Amino acid sequence: MSNVQQLIVAISSRALFDFEDENQFFEAEGDQAYMRLQLSRLDIPAKRGVAFPLIKKLMAFNTADENLVEVVILSRNDPVSGMRVFKSAQAESLDVKRGVFIKGRPPFPYLKPLGATLFLSAKEEDVREALLSGYPAARVYPSSSNDADQHPNEVRIAFDGDAVLFSDEAEIVYQKSKLDGFQQHEKKNALNPLPDGPFKPFLSALNVLQLRSKGSSMKIRTALVTARSAPSHERAIRTLMSWNIHVDEAMFLGGLSKTEYLKEFEPDFFFDDQTGHCEDAARNIIPTGHVVSGIKNIR
Repeated sequence: MSNVQQLIVAISSRALFDFEDENQFFEAEGDQAYMRLQLSRLDIPAKRGVAFPLIKKLMAFNTADENLVEVVILSRNDPVSGMRVFKSAQAESLDVKRGVFIKGRPPFPYLKPLGATLFLSAKEEDVREALLSGYPAARVYPSSSNDADQHPNEVRIAFDGDAVLFSDEAEIVYQKSKLDGFQQHEKKNALNPLPDGPFKPFLSALNVLQLRSKGSSMKIRTALVTARSAPSHERAIRTLMSWNIHVDEAMFLGGLSKTEYLKEFEPDFFFDDQTGHCEDAARNIIPTGHVVSGIKNIR
């Protein structure tokens, strides 16, 4: 896994930049025509994609003396099309130096040599494979792109609990025993930490980044946004305490829609395992990543 002293984000070109028109052209015309199109647009910077504001803010933690955050393009694009990705990054003054362009092959095997802390992609199958390999990963919703420069000195990230920060153990109980059985199970096990979920390493890395960047004008604010309610809240809080990891806000919504609360929190990214929550958030222009893991995402 990644070096905890550096947060390393591997990101696809479609997650960082808006290549949706080009992707539709690729689907219709094939890879050679796509490559020629990208080459013809080499000097036209791509528009910002859904993850661009998050990446821009994370890279603002870097100083002349120390790179706390590294961003690597990990893309199914061909190397020629990769030139446009780098040129678009340069046009945005985004100091991205590394890229892996593999022309249609699955990218997840490269997460290990990259030491990735997080992988963001628009392609579900790549995200599934990354999660199965033990890396925090999410399928981005390009339609949820938001270029607003809100909270310019603060990275805000919201996480669902079960099957994201925590394992899907409690969700499995809920599926079998419904709400009453779930509440009884969580109350009984309140003192027993939940097993790790796929995004625990990323939240841990954010905590380390916050500690290592004391004195920086950039800050990190995190939120747990979960359908849990009392009394099942206690196990979630105690689990975070047992990990020695903190979140700044915790919202136990008891089944209420998460979107209105997310609008108030204004996250740079929101991670959830359930497509319903993700699609609702994305429709409301909240940058969203679908964590394709757990019982809810079994095909």
